[in-house]
Amino acid sequence: MAVNLAYRLILFSLVQWALSLEALTPRASGTEAYSPPYYPAPKGGWLSNWASAYQKAHTVVSKMTLVEKVNLTTGTGIFMGPCAGQTGSAPRVGIPSLCLHDSPLGIRNSDHNTAFPPGITVGATFDKDLMYERGVALGEEARGKGINVLLGPSVGSLGRKPRGGRNWEGFGADPSLQAVGGSLTIKGMQSAGAIASLKHLVGNEQEMHRMSSVITQGYSSNIDDRTLHELYLWPFAEGVRAGAGSVMMAYNDVNRSSCSQNSKLINDILKDELGFQGFVVTDWLAHIGGVSSALAGLDMSMPGDGAIPLFGTSYWAWELSRSILNGTIPVERLNDMVTRIVATWYKMGQDQDYPTPNFSGNTLDETGPLYPGALISPTGVVNQYVDVQGNHSITARAIARDGITLLKNDGNILPLRKNDSLKVFGSDAGPNPDGLNTCGDQGCNKGVLTMGWGSGTSRLPYLVTPQEAIANISSNVEFYLTDKFPSSVKSGPQDTAIVFINADSGENYITVEGNPGDRTTAGLHAWHNGDELVKAAAEKFTKVVVVVHTVGPILLEKWIDLDPVKAVLFAHLPGQEAGWSLTDILFGDYSPSGHLPYTIPRSESDYPESVGLLSQPFGQIQDDFTEGLYIDYRHFLKANITPRYPFGHGLSYTTFNFSDPKLSTVTTLDTTYPAAREPKGSTPTYPTTKPPASEAAWPQNFNRIWRYLYPYLDKPEDAAANSTKSYPYPDGYSTEPKPAPRAGGAEGGNSALWDVAFSTQVKITNTGSREGRAVAQLYVELPGSLGLDTPSRQLRQFEKTRILKPGESEVLTLEVTRKDLSVWDVVVQDWKAPVNGEGVKFWIGESVADLRVGCAVGGCSVLEYYD
Repeated sequence: MAVNLAYRLILFSLVQWALSLEALTPRASGTEAYSPPYYPAPKGGWLSNWASAYQKAHTVVSKMTLVEKVNLTTGTGIFMGPCAGQTGSAPRVGIPSLCLHDSPLGIRNSDHNTAFPPGITVGATFDKDLMYERGVALGEEARGKGINVLLGPSVGSLGRKPRGGRNWEGFGADPSLQAVGGSLTIKGMQSAGAIASLKHLVGNEQEMHRMSSVITQGYSSNIDDRTLHELYLWPFAEGVRAGAGSVMMAYNDVNRSSCSQNSKLINDILKDELGFQGFVVTDWLAHIGGVSSALAGLDMSMPGDGAIPLFGTSYWAWELSRSILNGTIPVERLNDMVTRIVATWYKMGQDQDYPTPNFSGNTLDETGPLYPGALISPTGVVNQYVDVQGNHSITARAIARDGITLLKNDGNILPLRKNDSLKVFGSDAGPNPDGLNTCGDQGCNKGVLTMGWGSGTSRLPYLVTPQEAIANISSNVEFYLTDKFPSSVKSGPQDTAIVFINADSGENYITVEGNPGDRTTAGLHAWHNGDELVKAAAEKFTKVVVVVHTVGPILLEKWIDLDPVKAVLFAHLPGQEAGWSLTDILFGDYSPSGHLPYTIPRSESDYPESVGLLSQPFGQIQDDFTEGLYIDYRHFLKANITPRYPFGHGLSYTTFNFSDPKLSTVTTLDTTYPAAREPKGSTPTYPTTKPPASEAAWPQNFNRIWRYLYPYLDKPEDAAANSTKSYPYPDGYSTEPKPAPRAGGAEGGNSALWDVAFSTQVKITNTGSREGRAVAQLYVELPGSLGLDTPSRQLRQFEKTRILKPGESEVLTLEVTRKDLSVWDVVVQDWKAPVNGEGVKFWIGESVADLRVGCAVGGCSVLEYYD
């Protein structure tokens, strides 16, 4: 762990040098993207459901001094506390230091916590109840450890690039699937009092070159306005609507403006159009400017360090105090920054007996330095070993089980019988031979793959491997935990070979087997010669079952059509319950009910060229999103390419019939655009006079910690005396508030966008001989009358049945909102829908290519097939 963190710091420390070189290095040719300025930063507190929290915050902030305000906006420095990052505090007015910590699937680098399946497995369940339950459990564990802000969920990366390193942290390659998974996770987390930090806004679709180095500036994701709204912002809008307390910005640029100081993204889209009331935080060490970022709407810097960590520098801290005193940052901007933070703290009830951190993300020792980043630090108890797991293993196992996706089952070879003769192959079936959690942040691929690597991981409290679980059920099994097929293995006609293969990826600060986060070396192939292992088994055995643990799509073409390969299970990334969840399915205690959260192609060339990974030795990479709306299944449909397995595909041990479809109008879409937005309410007001310089002075006899970031100035009176009006403000900077965007009005946008326009119902009957669950996926086809090129099918809703016994039925209701039927009008800057839903088609089925029901205004029909 220490080596990985040190390596990461070395990379981060190059940021300032790279930025200073930017003027000397030519930019790559490409679209001349431009992110227009939007100032000033909108104030928070104008929505009624946040009013009480903002009133409490106003009372407290009104009493705060300059340095108390600054203290809450700036991290204390990397490794300067128990958490990944922590703010300063304002104990005089009752506000503690706030702990911000990873990860979206469990408490990172801690103990006695649950290692849940990550987002991609959760998405594969298509189960809203499990999405929410996992969120509740994450929030409870964060609270139990004293974490104020749990850094998740992740809905960006969206999965535009199939080889992108962190796609597995999100819920799938579709904005609606991401939106539902993200919003339910947020609601669950925050129901327990933890603040969710929705990330990463936006365009962080590959790991390589996301940040700056000695030879290049972090890439620019160049995204047109319509694509931004209809794809990449879609899940963020839903997350804001769910009440997310925090949003984390991405490392990269968007349209040539760094996300952490992109006024268009933060001020205009997030805070004004989407009505975000919480606080905006940087990704770790993504802060690249002081005044510029504050004016652009940033509210919190994490972990607080400047360009080079552990040098004791910061763009904010005392520099923010200086900028207030010299007038370059308006006092009202600082007031809004700290009010947003304190209001969020109150909104989640963290003023009511919320625990302080009782763990350390730096060590598992009971005692150690309180400030590990300091050369000399006081010591004390840093780990209390609080067990926060509760009964969360039940939820973890259910997600891992219900996410398992059966792609192929020729001859109904699955489920297996407990007395079947089994031969199990592949290191992915067993434990890490070096021991559990021996690779920091899971930065290796040894044994069963439970999650990717990087900051989005958690230590495994225990691991039930497939080997252990299978051996517990079957007494007629032999294990060959090797990735090279043993030549001595004998096979008989009754034998079934189970072959385990995997594919890994992760965050860029760790390189695993030549893959720097993104799957550069491995491509879309199985790791450790997995294809050859399957082929070798197929040469020897007449019945082969392949189990795949993977971060995303892999190519199956070398063996998928071999006659002995009878069954394929995608178990995705199962977390700590890898073995039990798999045997639940393998031996038929449950029927598989997972569905693919992405498309599996026949060849990587099936994707648009623009979604490949980009690398260049000099200049800033311009990543032009020229494919627009056409990623994943949208592209395959438009290009008329038949994938190996389509988005949403998933088989069962039973069969289902879709019947009795109904479509009813709930809210008439009698206008093209939604009704006028709600007006903004009032926001907290404070005196706009600059505070006295004395408020920034060091307290007498103050005991400083070296490298710790403080808000105090040695000579605050000099800062106040150097007030200037000649500061080079950004182009377009203004202190005059902009008119409220017409597409805004509530959290997530105009509340009319979420009016339910149509309700569909479908009866699903289990027509097979085993129990099982079905997923109804609703896709919308918008009419050409909107005047825009639009994907022929877009997932907009889904529901999952309970476990149905043979012959049993359940009626599912799938509701579609105005926004679900809208496109983004780049001229009007609002959402445009067909009046009365005229020309809209609704398709319901078990995948994007297996549609059973078709509906339009006027009626529905059951389909023989859809082409």
